Amino acid sequence: MTHIIRSVRQDDWTRAKALRLDALRDPIAHLAFLDTYEQAAARPDEFWQDRAAGAAEGRTSRQFVAEAADGRWLGTVSVLVERSGTETFFGDVPEVSQTHIVGVFVRPEARGTGLTQELFRAALAWSWSLAEPRIDRVRLFVHEDNPRAEALYAKVGFKRTGFSISAAKQPTSSEIELALLRA
Repeated sequence: MTHIIRSVRQDDWTRAKALRLDALRDPIAHLAFLDTYEQAAARPDEFWQDRAAGAAEGRTSRQFVAEAADGRWLGTVSVLVERSGTETFFGDVPEVSQTHIVGVFVRPEARGTGLTQELFRAALAWSWSLAEPRIDRVRLFVHEDNPRAEALYAKVGFKRTGFSISAAKQPTSSEIELALLRA
């Protein structure tokens, strides 16, 4: 499978929207994403344009996609910057500046090909390249009922930290934090 890994550009917003909607249709989307297809589909074009512009700019977030030779987008991963001493989306306050990987999705036909690891390599390279803030760790959360995703993240080097939060859609379930420290 021939593809390239690249950052999303501002004018990619319609493709970014389409891929996100496809991700939210995945059978395990209820475990992997805080969003629903219905919520995302109802958002105006301006939302998607702003999202793509922010991810393309890369100051507080960056989105990477795997693009096939024919132009199809096969997968994506997004990275959010979380500064030390600043409350995050999940209400915790990191002691060190870190990035947070979210929105991981690879189309079924590209799963098991190493594509996800390539997307993660791009996300990690971008994270470690930041000068301000200097990133000391990269984290992500995985639902306790998603061992396949956790195994994949372990292959990339992520390890459980012991920190977890209640799953937003299932308060009786947990989202487990995994992290990778700067070498």
